[in-house]
Amino acid sequence: MVKCVADVDKQLLAIDADLHADLERLLLDNGSEQSALWGFNLYPEESGDGFIEYDSLINIRSWQGNPSRDILDAQIREKIQAVVKRYITE
Repeated sequence: MVKCVADVDKQLLAIDADLHADLERLLLDNGSEQSALWGFNLYPEESGDGFIEYDSLINIRSWQGNPSRDILDAQIREKIQAVVKRYITE
């Protein structure tokens, strides 16, 4: 498993740290906005639906309509998939 955080507005990706919060801090320190950052995990040995897991403590944001560790908004998931496709899978 590889921990990742995506900036869905700037289409940036931070990968591979002990905690999603470490990656979140890296992006915040480099100009990203908190509301655009979402944590997830990649499973390189998997394919299809098993490749991305939308689970991270940094995703718990009731103020953004996401009261769960999972990313509930399908549009945000699609934006993450586009960033992953841009940098990882193609």
